[in-house]
Amino acid sequence: MRAIKKVRLLIEQEPQDQTAQIFSHLILSLVEEVDFSVKDLYLLNSADFQLAMDILQEWRLDRYYMGKAKTFDVALQALSLVKTV
Repeated sequence: MRAIKKVRLLIEQEPQDQTAQIFSHLILSLVEEVDFSVKDLYLLNSADFQLAMDILQEWRLDRYYMGKAKTFDVALQALSLVKTV
C-alpha cells in the first residue's frame, strides 16, 4: 500500500489525533506548496516518522512523473505542429 493511502486511512480513522493532524498539515503544505514545520515530524513515533519520509519521497517522485508527462505532451504538440505545416 502506498504511503499516501496509509496516511489517508490514518486521518480518516482518527482525524482529531495529533498524528493525524500532523499528517494533515504535511499533506496540505505539499499541495499548497507552503512551509511546514519540520519540528512537528519529531512529535511522531518512529514508524509514523518513517511514513512521513515515505510521503515526501512519493510526493517528489509523483511530481517528477507529472512534470515528465507535461513535457511529453508539449513534445507531442510540437511534433504535430511540424507535421501539419
